[in-house]
Amino acid sequence: MDTKIGSLDNCKPASNDVCSPVNGTVSTIQGSVSPAVVNCSEATLGRHLARRLVQIGVNDVFSVPGDFNLTLLDHLIAEPGLNLIGCCNELNAGYAADGYARSRGVGACVVTFTVGGLSVLNAIAGAYSESLPLICIVGGPNSNDYGTNRILHHTVGLPDFSQELRCFQTVTCYQAVVNNLEDAHDMIDTAISTALKESKPVYISIGCNLAAIPHPTFAREPVPFVLSPKLSNKMGLEAAVEAAAEFLNKAVKPVLVGGPKLRVAKACEAFVELVDAGGYAVAVMPSGKGLVPEHHPHFIGTYWGAVSTAFCAEIVESADAYLFAGPIYNDYSSVGYSLLLKKEKAIIVQPDRVIIGNGPAFGCVLMKDFLRELAKRLKHNNTAFENYHRIFVPEGQPLKAAPKEPLRVNVLFQHIQKMLSSDSAVIAETGDSWFNCQKLKLPAGCGYEFQMQYGSIGWSVGATLGYAQAVPEKRVIACIGDGSFQVTAQDVSTMLRCGQKTIIFLINNGGYTIEVEIHDGPYNVIKNWNYTALVDAIHNDEGKCWTTKVFCEEELIEAIETATGAKKDCLCFIEVIVHKDDTSKELLEWGSRVSAANSRPPNPQ
Repeated sequence: MDTKIGSLDNCKPASNDVCSPVNGTVSTIQGSVSPAVVNCSEATLGRHLARRLVQIGVNDVFSVPGDFNLTLLDHLIAEPGLNLIGCCNELNAGYAADGYARSRGVGACVVTFTVGGLSVLNAIAGAYSESLPLICIVGGPNSNDYGTNRILHHTVGLPDFSQELRCFQTVTCYQAVVNNLEDAHDMIDTAISTALKESKPVYISIGCNLAAIPHPTFAREPVPFVLSPKLSNKMGLEAAVEAAAEFLNKAVKPVLVGGPKLRVAKACEAFVELVDAGGYAVAVMPSGKGLVPEHHPHFIGTYWGAVSTAFCAEIVESADAYLFAGPIYNDYSSVGYSLLLKKEKAIIVQPDRVIIGNGPAFGCVLMKDFLRELAKRLKHNNTAFENYHRIFVPEGQPLKAAPKEPLRVNVLFQHIQKMLSSDSAVIAETGDSWFNCQKLKLPAGCGYEFQMQYGSIGWSVGATLGYAQAVPEKRVIACIGDGSFQVTAQDVSTMLRCGQKTIIFLINNGGYTIEVEIHDGPYNVIKNWNYTALVDAIHNDEGKCWTTKVFCEEELIEAIETATGAKKDCLCFIEVIVHKDDTSKELLEWGSRVSAANSRPPNPQ
């Protein structure tokens, strides 16, 4: 059955149809009623693009104006279903679109030519690494300037305008340079539909003189996309399921581990079905946190090698068979390539491929189809979970603080844990917050996001802006280190303009703590800011904002009570002062192992 793109649910990471051609068939269909005819003066490229964005579930576009995109922005503003959000810089606009896409399934940003495009490029690369469909729209040069020998502003001073395009080619799955109206309709639609199919960013450059010109191809309301779904090869699916079932059913203590590609494969529900059917112990990779329900009775925590949740690694690594659904094994997730896993014991399920031990591999097999069919063939086996239950010892509590004792990070996160509910979401910044937030136990419905593959410091400020805008019914709790905050702090301003009620915990420990644990040096110490005063200055009595600085547990408790009580409708910024050496034990272990991996000598020639 064809999948209609346009509803919120169907837009969530859209490119999981595997095994069809890369360019897949994209068509439009008409119902019994033809699309409404558009008033001639409104039949413009700009209006068409705006309507398309609304159709696929984008109601907020993050932008930075520049002279090449101003006319286009006029048309986006004119679309009733679209809210244009001006950001302080292009990098944060891209990060905001990233955060928005994590909740809505697709996001969009608009910047100007080259100076804006190259500024947003880092955020687009991060979205590409995380397989997020993101529409990056750039206001391009006047169509008359292509092919001339003219030199334009906002460029590197050469008459060749392709530098920006060449940069985007490596971090987007499709690029459209629209410099004439004849094929603009087709190029825009192909770009947007490709982002949805491939679940990757796309680049659309639109000539600055084209957005407002009527054209016959835009004379009717755009018909909603219908994307031909990719289907599993039935014979391959059956063979893969048969081989996997035999592999797992003969195991004594098999386990299941969910990975980050469950999102792009839209296989989270199918994975839970498999967990329910098999009775296995189930863990999650660190970058998959939030994709596997942690309230499930057989959930045993995060599998992250030497820095796993207590007793989780012992169960996973001692298993005689493990199925990893959608894993990414990089130097960070493998703790410097130190995981104690054996290939011959593993079934690796990727969005379109299944590999069983040292044996067969099966292509053109959708992950969600495979997991659902496998669930029907598994014998119930809860041995691994029973082993976990036998060895499990409940976590201890942080040492009770003396009155007015300087606040410790483990005490901070003890209190953050109590704040979580189905009405909240956690955004974890790159750094020690990765490890501290990883230990939070997420209640049903609580959102969780972080950027592990790309790991760009400062990502969380823009991502928090975008995520909170996408789900205003949730209260976002962002945990951000001081070093990361200094990179992207400006868009707290945009959060205030949008009336967001996020709670930001700014963890002030005087530097780049995660880098210190990998390789220390004076470059990891930063200039201290008066962060609450900075946010007060940004606030400038416009919008709802409350700030405070806490030094001890008593002040933290009071601040949280205020943020969740009297100031629950405000953006709350809580600066937490902690010792520069106060880190999680997991970061200490992880940092030393990553350092060892980074410092390996060259192989002999």
